Amino acid sequence: MLIKSHFFTLIIGVCLSLAPANFQAQSNSLNKSPDPVLHKAFQDKFHIGAALNTHQLLGREPQEMEVVKQHFNSIVAENCMKSGRIQPRQGEFDFSISDAFVEFGESNNMHIHGHTLIWHSQTPQWFFVDEEGEKVSKEVLIQRMKDHIQTVVGRYKGRVHSWDVVNEAILDDGSFRESEFYKIIGEDFIKLAFRFAHEADPEAELFYNDYSMSNPGKRKGVVKMVKKLKKEGIPIDGIGMQGHIGLNHPDIEEFEKSLEAYGALGKVVISELDLSVLPSPRRDAGANISDNFEYEEKMNPFKEGLSTSVEAQFNERYTAFFKLFLKHQEKISRVTLWGVNDGNSWKNNWPVEGRTDYPLLFNRENQPKTVVMDIIQLTKTR
Repeated sequence: MLIKSHFFTLIIGVCLSLAPANFQAQSNSLNKSPDPVLHKAFQDKFHIGAALNTHQLLGREPQEMEVVKQHFNSIVAENCMKSGRIQPRQGEFDFSISDAFVEFGESNNMHIHGHTLIWHSQTPQWFFVDEEGEKVSKEVLIQRMKDHIQTVVGRYKGRVHSWDVVNEAILDDGSFRESEFYKIIGEDFIKLAFRFAHEADPEAELFYNDYSMSNPGKRKGVVKMVKKLKKEGIPIDGIGMQGHIGLNHPDIEEFEKSLEAYGALGKVVISELDLSVLPSPRRDAGANISDNFEYEEKMNPFKEGLSTSVEAQFNERYTAFFKLFLKHQEKISRVTLWGVNDGNSWKNNWPVEGRTDYPLLFNRENQPKTVVMDIIQLTKTR
């Protein structure tokens, strides 16, 4: 029996050595497990999304788009669907990039989220003034809102699955932001925006989206606003919690309190997740895009890479938040990273321009960080 065993081993070895190279490669591949895929690990929990920028949608970053196709099953438009980009002048709509965004999502069988219909920032000035430069009336601004929302949502009816209808309308103290929409129309601009969007596509899910959503004052204000909207029969499906977090803020317990409070009102989305390792010019810089601070060397400590200790903090912090998301998975419909890799994150230039940050799950070479496997492992026990 021993002689026969050696004989057959010899024959098999000779056959493999003479076999075509592609056969040997296929044989070797059987011994390798496939690379873990982020969205597949969460497939029975919630969508895993990424924000796409214009360069990616124009085909200038093919490697980044390969990361999106492999690891994400939901996409959101980072900028190309904002009113300043899509209707820079009244009645002149540019859908070239947003069409590419939607087509990419459809061709890859992804959940597609539109961002954003009404926002005080990146809204073209013509929305608010007449031909003489004077502020328009309430009736005129309402009509312009309606025309914009229903043109954009109507174009993608049945194709874009959900929308951020109103973005960042509540301040940290829970009061309404005194944007031009608010000053001209009053708080009714919010319910009107949701009505117009629902009329254009009754099947699309509609969200209110904001930053610093773990702040107790903002939590109170958002809950009050959403309860009022629902009482009036306004079609609002859920709340987006922008996840612009740092190593030391926000307090994860306060974040959980907000998640629970918003989850009692509808679906919750972690809408813009990134984790900055850089020092903040103030305790919690939030995400008010108009806030900018001068560059100082001390505010950019990791130009050459992260230290081992900071990387460990980064991994621990991301893991803690994903544990929280999995704990409340019945409330959460989507977790979206605000970008694809560290190099294209807005955090490199906000709130201090010209820094080097590491806020996402993929590095500048489009490789998954070690924390990706840690996050995937969490799904096996939750």
